[in-house]
Amino acid sequence: MSENKNLLKQLLDRLQEDSWQLELLVSGFTIFGLFYALDPVADAFQKAAYEGNILKDVYQAVYVAILILIFNLIVHVILRSLWIGALGLRYLSGEVDISKLNYSERFTKYLNKRVGSFDSYIEKLEKLCSIIFAISFLLIFYVLATIIIQYLINFVGPLGSDANSIFLRTLHISCLIFILVGTVLTFFDYITQGLLKRNKWVAAVYFPFYWVFSYLTLSFLYRPLYYNLIDNKFGRRTSFLLLPIYLSILFVSGLYKEQSGFITYASVTSNDIRANSRNYEDLVEKNDLIISGFTVQSKVITDPYIRIRIPLSNTLEERILKFNESLRPNQDKNLYKSGMDINGKSIESTFKGDIDSLHLQFLTTFQELIHIKIDSLRYKPDFIIAKENNGMNLSIGFETYIGTNNLEEGKHTLVYSRYKHSDTDSIVTIKEIPFWYYKD
Repeated sequence: MSENKNLLKQLLDRLQEDSWQLELLVSGFTIFGLFYALDPVADAFQKAAYEGNILKDVYQAVYVAILILIFNLIVHVILRSLWIGALGLRYLSGEVDISKLNYSERFTKYLNKRVGSFDSYIEKLEKLCSIIFAISFLLIFYVLATIIIQYLINFVGPLGSDANSIFLRTLHISCLIFILVGTVLTFFDYITQGLLKRNKWVAAVYFPFYWVFSYLTLSFLYRPLYYNLIDNKFGRRTSFLLLPIYLSILFVSGLYKEQSGFITYASVTSNDIRANSRNYEDLVEKNDLIISGFTVQSKVITDPYIRIRIPLSNTLEERILKFNESLRPNQDKNLYKSGMDINGKSIESTFKGDIDSLHLQFLTTFQELIHIKIDSLRYKPDFIIAKENNGMNLSIGFETYIGTNNLEEGKHTLVYSRYKHSDTDSIVTIKEIPFWYYKD
């Protein structure tokens, strides 16, 4: 048994000495892949944010993690390359000898103190490279833990809101408080590198939270890596200093110069005097943008019709349900579906009659809720429920067409509004899209 342990130790020591080659290989491939992942994750976040999808928090966390991981790995490659260069220079000239440079006594003393041993410099570079590389992949588990806790809070939060039982309400509130307190304590313990574990009485109170959250955050998978990182002074200092560096990167990456002191990027939303590319289908396709809630086919229309598309989001669906509460009991019906077929027929077809009835009622309520105008003239077009798969990130929504025979050539404004409530005539404008009509 002892012989096996010695062989394992020798194997690990040999792998440790040659690990820099694997580090560079993994870092290179990972950086390459992460750069390609940035845009798809950003697009997925924008789409989920518009639709009100809870996955938006996941995409946002993943995007931030990718940025930090790219930074870490680029720094690692630079430092590891510097380490390789230092090894080559050591072979050529050995140790640093400041006395050979014939500097003044003051500079010689100062540089001998500051430069020190060249072997010590190489050793510090080696430690720094290994620590940064380990932290880079430790971040993946941190992001995963953050997502799990966030989803857990979102899941537990709504529970019990309709419960009449005092026991269920008490249980719900207790679970939510435990999760929130545990999240704060776990995060504080992490950034202080185990401060809550040092005092006997504080540790006794904190241990139940630590034990539960070790499973919730899957920390049992990466706990040895974390404690091996902070059990030495150099590792603790390096990991602690990286936090402000990450925050600085996020801040600097968000800086940009406005093109104008009057018109800002954020203010360019479509209305009578402004146009946003996200509201025109041809520009969305051309620039690979996310549709912004309401679109026509082009900024300049030469067709004998105007095609209007309104994507269905969670926010819009909630507006429709508030306008017609009788639909709410059916909201979750058939919410999750399977792609499996039975005897060549989709499972969904079993409920075809019921679904058609619900869709018709849902569509009718939508048409009662909204107002469509061109300039000051109101239209009452017939919408249909449409599914698009043409790469514009538009999945399910409403679609209709309005003829252009009665329009004069020139600029017009398409106005999309809705009622505030079902029992009022008050109208709120959602979007205004300017367009130009010219006969082909």
